[in-house]
Amino acid sequence: MVLTAPFSLIYVPSKLIVRGNATATADNILAHESMFRLSIMGDLVGQVIFICLAIALYRLLRDVNKTWAWLMVSFVLVSAAVGFLNTLNNVAALILFRGGEFLTVFDQAQREALGMLFIRLHSQGIFIDEIFWGLWLFPFGLLVFRSVFLPWFLGGWLMINCFGYLVLSVTALFFPLYYEAAFRFSQPVLFGELAIMLWLLIKGAKVQSVATTAA
Repeated sequence: MVLTAPFSLIYVPSKLIVRGNATATADNILAHESMFRLSIMGDLVGQVIFICLAIALYRLLRDVNKTWAWLMVSFVLVSAAVGFLNTLNNVAALILFRGGEFLTVFDQAQREALGMLFIRLHSQGIFIDEIFWGLWLFPFGLLVFRSVFLPWFLGGWLMINCFGYLVLSVTALFFPLYYEAAFRFSQPVLFGELAIMLWLLIKGAKVQSVATTAA
């Protein structure tokens, strides 16, 4: 996810989408159609990875508290469903930009405007999905905080990370002009996910401690 998400959500949009200019956006996407299709595939693969990640974390943390572990998985499943559905907006935009026989009732300017509408809907869908990107981190962080085999401070960081995403989502929906500034200032908070990833990859989890504590 650390590889696919930045490519699909940050790199490709920054290269291809020209804010407020449907014609330039359409030209960029048609000129780099393979890149745009890769971003669509990256979105889909990312959701699959997200679900697999949730199952893996459930198996790791279910003995800490099964109810919170199920809640964590539930939020991930909702997030993945929103993400899968939201990807259709980019697919629709590509279809409109390319045109076709059944689209001849629209002239090129109209198709480009409609395609840009779906691009914008995809962006708004991401802002909605940020709610669940945040919500799943609270039970995850609480489980890490209560566990005996992962550092408690990472659990606290993840719970704070939850509210960071929620603030970004609210900002995008009600104060869109301030979203980019809010995103920049929230980076230290959002690094909680990166921190737990690096810890699990490098240090791992001493799961044997659970059996010892139970005994």
